[in-house]
Amino acid sequence: MTDFVENFMAEVRAKNPAQPEFHQAVEEVVASLTLVLEKHPEYRKAKIVDRIIEPERVIMFRVPWMDDQGNTHVNRGFRIEMNSAIGPYKGGLRFHPSVNLGILKFLAFEQVFKNSLTTLPMGGGKGGSDFDPKGKSDDEVMRFCQSFMMELFRHIGPNTDVPAGDIGVGGREIGFLFGTYKKLRNEFTGVLTGKGLNWGGSLIRPEATGYGAVYFAAEMLATRGETLEGKTCLVSGSGNVAQYTTEKILDLGGKVVTLSDSGGYIYDPEGIDRNKLAYVMELKNIRRGRISEYVEKYSAATYTPVQTTTHHNPLWDHKAECAFPSATQNEINEVDAQNLVKNGVYVVSEGANMPTTPKGVDIFLDKKILYGPGKAANAGGVAVSGLEMSQNSMRYGWSREEVDRKLHGIMKSIHTSCIQASEKYGTPGNYVNGANIAGFIKVADAMMDLGIFG
Repeated sequence: MTDFVENFMAEVRAKNPAQPEFHQAVEEVVASLTLVLEKHPEYRKAKIVDRIIEPERVIMFRVPWMDDQGNTHVNRGFRIEMNSAIGPYKGGLRFHPSVNLGILKFLAFEQVFKNSLTTLPMGGGKGGSDFDPKGKSDDEVMRFCQSFMMELFRHIGPNTDVPAGDIGVGGREIGFLFGTYKKLRNEFTGVLTGKGLNWGGSLIRPEATGYGAVYFAAEMLATRGETLEGKTCLVSGSGNVAQYTTEKILDLGGKVVTLSDSGGYIYDPEGIDRNKLAYVMELKNIRRGRISEYVEKYSAATYTPVQTTTHHNPLWDHKAECAFPSATQNEINEVDAQNLVKNGVYVVSEGANMPTTPKGVDIFLDKKILYGPGKAANAGGVAVSGLEMSQNSMRYGWSREEVDRKLHGIMKSIHTSCIQASEKYGTPGNYVNGANIAGFIKVADAMMDLGIFG
């Protein structure tokens, strides 16, 4: 089977050049699936793995827009419709200068397994643009979103493809996108999730990814008879996921001492309490400021700017028991993973997508720490997006408590599925194998049932 993985990946790299993130995501999954393919030769005969790594559709388009000074700009727009075997494509839109075809293919591929794990009927997709909303006025963002949707609207719909937000796409952007879609199609449907509460959104949706990552960590700790009570936690990022990860850690009695953005990170040995978290939310969500401003208000904290010359992230050097990487892909490398373990961290729950490099993952697995990979640990966001779709279909809204209860139940179910799959295929406690296998089997069986076009 090692030869199978090597030969398979050689073909993937040849067919998809200059897409390292996609290669990384595929190799991790395929390595796990060797355990399944040995027991289920019918999957190999039907070329399920070959089919599941190829997007059903890739849409790429230009997005011209005009800034406030009347200058014209052109960005690229994308939508990767990866797999619809178990439901309509579902996955976020990312607006960030780093966006390219390879990154979106990696995210769409991960989304297929993540959505499968939620138990909800959703396929996998992802999209976005290399547009950077930072530093743009509301009017400029609106004009860009309108231009972006002028093409995207042809390819999406409540029973076809339901985008959501991601990095750079929050409530403001979803509003502009939905307003344009509604105008173009002359219909009010649940085609986007992450909508405002007044026009079809769901309670708990903004909180869901962060809350879910903490719920998953709590489930992992429960396997050892422990809770988050009194534990020190390292959180990266300071956006939506990091904010609500911090909030839920506080709810469960933990202590968060770090947050970051692209400029650097803050370390607050006293802990980021609710008042400090409220300040961070106002700073990042309303003023759109930088995390470095935190230390101007809270003198006990220190700020460390990003050091591009170093080969590790010093945020992960602090003593703690739990880590919640919630910023972006590959933010924990081999050195960072070693530092985390050395400093006492034995719980890692990924709020971001693929934030740990393969060598970092190997260290976590070798040390047998409680490691929740992103496709399982951060599935709470898309789970509540699925619940938002259900509410839209019913023209009904659940209470905050009801949605949170459903989210908590889904994260428990995902944890159970990972545990059971890892045990069934001979690697008990390995959440990476568990998540990959449990997510794959549901999609693979559906593809088998649907025939060659499944």
